[in-house]
Amino acid sequence: MNTESWLVILAIGAFVGWLTGLFLRGSGYGIIGNIIVGLLGAVIGSWLFRALSITLPIGNALLEKIVIALIGAFVLMFVISLLRPRSLRERATGFFRRARS
Repeated sequence: MNTESWLVILAIGAFVGWLTGLFLRGSGYGIIGNIIVGLLGAVIGSWLFRALSITLPIGNALLEKIVIALIGAFVLMFVISLLRPRSLRERATGFFRRARS
């Protein structure tokens, strides 16, 4: 891979991460966070599409990769939201509610 390929990959990763943050949070995750979310989303999306033998015949290879990375980033954020611990306030409030009952 040459330098231009890496720059395109990073740009697509940043764009996909920003779109994911925009849809799920209302804002992005910062430039580094956007790139990480986008790149991990691309890896997860590619694996998911290959594992399920799904093709995406859009006709434009770049757009196909963006859509696959976006779907993978959504899956990544969904899994992270399931694994993320609740805030201390939510935990304390839930604990006190249970203790009073």
